[in-house]
Amino acid sequence: MLTRDEIFGFPINEKYKKPVAYFSMEFAIDQSLKLYSGGLGFLAGSHLRSAFELKQNLVGIGMLWTYGYYDQLRDKQAQMKPEFIEKKYSYLVDTGIVFTVPVHDTPVHVKAYLLKPETFGSAPLFLLTTDIDENDNLSRTITHRLYDSNEATRIAQSIILGIGGAMLLDLMELTPEVYHMNEGHAIPLNFYLYAKHKSLEEVKKRVVFTTHTPEMAGNESHSYAILKDMSFFYHMQEHEVKYVLGLEGDSFNYTLGALKFARKANGVSKIHGDVANQMWGHNPGICEITSITNAQNKTYWKDNAFEAALLTNDDQKLALRKKEMKKDLFKVVADQCGKLFDENVLTIVWARRFAGYKRADLVMFNWNRFLNLINNQEHPIQIIWAGKPYPEDYGAIGLFNQIINRVKPLANCAVLTGYELGLSALLKKGSDVWLNNPKMYHEASGTSGMAAAMNGSINLSLPDGWVPEFAKDNENCFVIQKADDELSYSEKDQVENNNLLDSLENIVAPLYYNNPAGWQKIVKNAANQIVPTFDSGRMADEYYEIMYKG
Repeated sequence: MLTRDEIFGFPINEKYKKPVAYFSMEFAIDQSLKLYSGGLGFLAGSHLRSAFELKQNLVGIGMLWTYGYYDQLRDKQAQMKPEFIEKKYSYLVDTGIVFTVPVHDTPVHVKAYLLKPETFGSAPLFLLTTDIDENDNLSRTITHRLYDSNEATRIAQSIILGIGGAMLLDLMELTPEVYHMNEGHAIPLNFYLYAKHKSLEEVKKRVVFTTHTPEMAGNESHSYAILKDMSFFYHMQEHEVKYVLGLEGDSFNYTLGALKFARKANGVSKIHGDVANQMWGHNPGICEITSITNAQNKTYWKDNAFEAALLTNDDQKLALRKKEMKKDLFKVVADQCGKLFDENVLTIVWARRFAGYKRADLVMFNWNRFLNLINNQEHPIQIIWAGKPYPEDYGAIGLFNQIINRVKPLANCAVLTGYELGLSALLKKGSDVWLNNPKMYHEASGTSGMAAAMNGSINLSLPDGWVPEFAKDNENCFVIQKADDELSYSEKDQVENNNLLDSLENIVAPLYYNNPAGWQKIVKNAANQIVPTFDSGRMADEYYEIMYKG
């Protein structure tokens, strides 16, 4: 069995000596390690990188997905096509540990691998798989696909992450003082801890919880009947769960359960903390919900040459490096779409997890005005979209393909596939404007704009998620005026489409072309002001100071 020194490989900083286990269904650590779908994974990856840099006593607990999330390819009409391709990682360390977790009253064998800190510069990460010879075919499929569409498989994934992760820590004699659930997927670990400690108060002493989802549909819920059949509650019976947590009804909500098991919880921006309290605060027995704003790891995301020019305040080198980064991105545009973009033209990027509330097509809602915008010869623009819809979200896939079809004839518009860490970095570095236009109060944090700002891309955003904590309109970003909260969703779409186009036509494009020095000033303000507040070193420190103490 691996020793603690072999697992960490570095001395722990005394300030962060309390042992913590960080449970997450996805981690975006490196382009080659495909264990993530979007922002939740990007956030978890940045957290582990900063935990490593700060030498924190923190280990990650995750899942080893045989087929990852999915590979985003194209069919013969150039539309999006999900493919599931087997992944193998020779750099993971086989711990030699195989143990069993009860799933549907059947012992399922779980094998543990370790991503060592020195491999990619992250805190140690244990990864669990059921895709081993000891299991039957059905049990092997549990860790095949991140967020499998089958309900029973999804439930089993949570059991393996939560109960399996807690069992592994005990087997490794790494029992932490704090179990941190990054989203509610790992909630079965609480039932394991309850069986171990026989007291809700004892569980509460050990558990903290981060909620990321202001969308009610994103807060997972299943019937007690199927959860009981799946052994989700470990040794507890349905009536015990309801009695101990003070729950009623026929369905168990992961987020509500986590808020009752945890001693403290947090939203991931100040706005989201308020929204989370509005969503859940009326429920008796929940813990305090505070906020710790998400952040991204600058060491990973920054461009070194751009950073060097920024530090010396060399405007000429900054502008030159920005054009070089744009050229790197445009090679991908040419390769995928057969379109040649110009590094001298204002380039706008919309790129993030592809979900309906994020409104990828908001800029197109008034089609004639959109065409006038992109055909403007005085202030030309280029627009790029990218993102991964959930592979069974046919509405989102339909929208993705609709955008592809609408912009096919347009030489200055492109939709890119393969949105993972590598492409995300190219887009953040190669864009002039990072567009973010979700439905208000639906974006928990939306951290992609932070890494964009680190690389000379100016945020053009509605004031949701993290943005109000940073934004100074026309000083370090461009703020899109939000619609009145009392309007209907369709009315808000119309108003915010109009406000977005007003910003592009009257402020953003004229400034880029008519006042390069003024543009550069905003670029530098954003890049200088984004740190340290929105670097994940601040975030990782705050988790120890705010969530892990006590």
